[in-house]
Amino acid sequence: MPALDDFRHDHEAGVRVSDSAGETLDTTRIDDVRIAAVRALVSPAVLLEELPVTPAVEALVETTREAIGRVLHGRDDRLVVVVGPCSIHDHAQAMDYARRLKPLADELGDDLIVVMRVYFEKPRTTVGWKGYINDPRLDGSFRINEGLRLARQLLLQISALGLPAGTEFLDLLTPQYQSDLIAWGAIGARTTESQSHRQLASGLSCPVGFKNGTDGSVQVAADAVLASAAPHSFMGMTKMGVAAIFETRGNPDGHIILRGGKQPNYAAADVEAACAVLRKAKLREQVMIDCSHANSAKQHRRQIDVARDIAAQIAAGEQRIMGVMVESHLAEGRQDLKPGVALQPGISITDACIGWDDTVPVLRSLAQAVKQRRAG
Repeated sequence: MPALDDFRHDHEAGVRVSDSAGETLDTTRIDDVRIAAVRALVSPAVLLEELPVTPAVEALVETTREAIGRVLHGRDDRLVVVVGPCSIHDHAQAMDYARRLKPLADELGDDLIVVMRVYFEKPRTTVGWKGYINDPRLDGSFRINEGLRLARQLLLQISALGLPAGTEFLDLLTPQYQSDLIAWGAIGARTTESQSHRQLASGLSCPVGFKNGTDGSVQVAADAVLASAAPHSFMGMTKMGVAAIFETRGNPDGHIILRGGKQPNYAAADVEAACAVLRKAKLREQVMIDCSHANSAKQHRRQIDVARDIAAQIAAGEQRIMGVMVESHLAEGRQDLKPGVALQPGISITDACIGWDDTVPVLRSLAQAVKQRRAG
């Protein structure tokens, strides 16, 4: 009787050539040859059991999604404002920001649906810090399980304040760990054209905005809205951490985000041009405008000027602008992440942001513009 476990054939991956030869073809010589290590990943189900959603948070997420859906379908004339740090890198500072934003969101709630920008993943043009989930200790240790826990804890705490959260979906697996806590999601400029991200968006439970391409193309964002509204079948991972085939119903709450490209695209003529693309595709003529990125030429204080122009369009009666994005932190500017150098509190370590003192008048001016649009 052959041995149940033959140490001579202990390979991670292999195929027995034949019973008579008694040899194993070692396929590890051609498979995973550039993988340095494989570490265990916590399953989404374990994390969701450890950090469960509460009834109050569940209600907040549900009602905010519904409210944004009403805006998208023309049943609510408020403006959706996604505002907050370019990326999260410090829990305490994120909560400090959230505690400041919550009363302002309540004050302006008749005119604005304020969603805090809580971005945990950062796409990189080449290499760099990939975000709070990927490297929560900011030191290249890549404690991803720890990052997933910290991200979910933060989302729960922000939502417990009564402040809804929005994020960018970059990695295709992370939604299983946090999407139940997300009121609004984005697909970035680098991934809007990705079939996998369009399929993902078709199954997400929240409204999703697609940014125009990095070259400024609005067509790829319109195509993404159309694609994500359709049903799809694709491979993924369940909350139990098991590979599965997902069949989606399609997401009717997709929209485009103008973020600029080779040149800004936030002006009235740009809104009309974008809506012409949507009209041709038989999609709703509505846009969210990102005040940052190429629209501000990556000069953070220009976000204030961009927001002022958007507010003027809205006050003049422009109904097709349904949302605005602003990159804002406790203090303005940005700083580099350097080994052994202490970070200054409240300053972004990715894109430069406007500070809190400038954020307040920006949001109030947008709320006032909505009032004027409504009155006009």
